[in-house]
Amino acid sequence: MEAVSRMVGQLAGSGLTAMRVIDSHTGGEPTRVIIEGGPDLGSGPLPERKKHFAERFDGFRLRTVLEPKCSEATVGALLCDDVAPGCNAGAIFFNNTGYLDMCGHGTIGLAATLAYLGRLELGQHLIDTPAGIVRIDLLSPNKVTVENVPSYCFRKDVVVDAGDLGPVTGTIAWGGNWFFLVDQSPVPLLADNIPALTEAATRIKLALAAQSIRGADEAEIDHVEFSGPSPAPGVDGRNFVLCPGLAYDRSPCGTGTSAKMAHLAETGRLEPGRTWVQESIIGSRFHGSYSYDEHHRLIPSITGEAFVFADVRLVSQPGDPFEHGIG
Repeated sequence: MEAVSRMVGQLAGSGLTAMRVIDSHTGGEPTRVIIEGGPDLGSGPLPERKKHFAERFDGFRLRTVLEPKCSEATVGALLCDDVAPGCNAGAIFFNNTGYLDMCGHGTIGLAATLAYLGRLELGQHLIDTPAGIVRIDLLSPNKVTVENVPSYCFRKDVVVDAGDLGPVTGTIAWGGNWFFLVDQSPVPLLADNIPALTEAATRIKLALAAQSIRGADEAEIDHVEFSGPSPAPGVDGRNFVLCPGLAYDRSPCGTGTSAKMAHLAETGRLEPGRTWVQESIIGSRFHGSYSYDEHHRLIPSITGEAFVFADVRLVSQPGDPFEHGIG
């Protein structure tokens, strides 16, 4: 750790700047956590710090997750100190288009990263996020259960005119992010169909915005999820999730699985405590279930695995025309 800090100082002295990041993937979906060299956002509540990040330090986001330094699928996380009382860590999540209130796969990746760094022991911990405090259970250095924020259905049987796709019926649900859930995928849920699924989901996302179909408090619905059966034994469903930056989620999507279970509970298809095995379009899996808290809010739990694959420094050299990414 001292060697990394010393190297960062040397780079700064030479006219270069650097951030230490840890890369992992959760079910194939990458997470990049800024460990050192990120912006100083102070010590206020994370929703305020997220706003401060976006308004004054967005260059850090661009340098972290845009090409050529990264994959379009990567979700970044800024590790935060001075978080809510009782929390072991906090994070502000972001991607190639902006900022996320919560990220399920990213929280699993964050937990595996903190375990890799020796900052998190096995057992239960609290993580602060802009969407609220979430509880995690580190079952092994790689296996994590996330007890997500309260999730719910906002509107059912919503019809959006998706142009050549025709009218598409779905459910608006919250699982830490806003989702439009479509039970009948317009294209078979096969990996070979990822380009067609991406095109269809993009049309629906644009149509939702154009037709002013929104979540609570006029929030943008920035995720589209198609669901269907899986041919694999012991799997309850397969999904395809389009993320805000128009990249598909390689994992089964933690907030998407949470929103899906809220929808299943609302329609009487999943009882509390029963495990729902959710498969992604590439075949990775999450195990989900839910319970109700004392306020009768639905609390999802998602279990998945994440693996660290890189511990690196991102360097910015003077004169780099793509220091802040492509696009």
